[in-house]
Amino acid sequence: MRKVLPSSLCVLFLSSIASAELVQGIAIDFVTIGNPGNPGDTRAEANPTGCGSVDHTYQIGKYEVTNAQWYDFVTAAGAPTGNPSNAYDQSAYFTGDNIPTNRVSWYETAQFCNYLTSGDKSQGAYQFSGDNTNPGDFEGIDRDSAVSTYGIVYVIPTEDEWYKAAYYTGSAYSTYANGTDTAPIAGDDSNYDEVIGQPWDIGDGTQEQHGTYDMMGNVWEWNETLIGSNRRLRGGSYYGHYGSCLRSSAPSIYFPYAEDYGVGFRVASVPEPCTLVLLSLGGLTLMRRRRVR
Repeated sequence: MRKVLPSSLCVLFLSSIASAELVQGIAIDFVTIGNPGNPGDTRAEANPTGCGSVDHTYQIGKYEVTNAQWYDFVTAAGAPTGNPSNAYDQSAYFTGDNIPTNRVSWYETAQFCNYLTSGDKSQGAYQFSGDNTNPGDFEGIDRDSAVSTYGIVYVIPTEDEWYKAAYYTGSAYSTYANGTDTAPIAGDDSNYDEVIGQPWDIGDGTQEQHGTYDMMGNVWEWNETLIGSNRRLRGGSYYGHYGSCLRSSAPSIYFPYAEDYGVGFRVASVPEPCTLVLLSLGGLTLMRRRRVR
């Protein structure tokens, strides 16, 4: 079970780095992204304009989800299944425990997040028609209901959540996740431009402005946000040329059933644990007041 810090220790600045937490037996490092209610990105080069505004404090993975974490999930819960079948029929192309997991569809990613939330691939923020054995069809997203049921919910970050964690400096927005408008050095700070020819182990690059790694390059990352019938991708990959795909102005989209060797993901969680404690304390205070009356 995830540990919750006392409210007196909760510091909701723009960002803070937490140690690894054991979630359903899977160790995940998180970074807290604070300053809720921040403005969106209104720069001319922003894409889309206004992106990055988030009204809540949340956590996002310090690293992309690895093959080892994915295998732990599959061992515990069984391989993701459902419809359409071609969204569930590939294994990682790039292997190695600390390589970001790859060739995972958006639907598989949703089931991973559900498992972290509830221990059941079909139960969580992402609603499926079946059960843990065969989740069936994807039916929709209901974060609020999941939070009401489970307290802390693990999710695919929305585009706004992902964008803020990558590019928001606390007072403005940067072009790159390093907090500047200068591209990272390929093969040193960030893995792109085919300098390595495949994803590298998580944490091999330079830490980004909010404590994350590889929000620039390595593998494209799924976002929760729906664009037409597709899902958003952000961050570029190891094969992105000249750093153009690493920029805040360069999102992409992909079919949610696609399993591409250059696509992976990182998880987010809402509400952030300290926020949950504060909400709980507020509820207790209200109950006490009602009893007094």
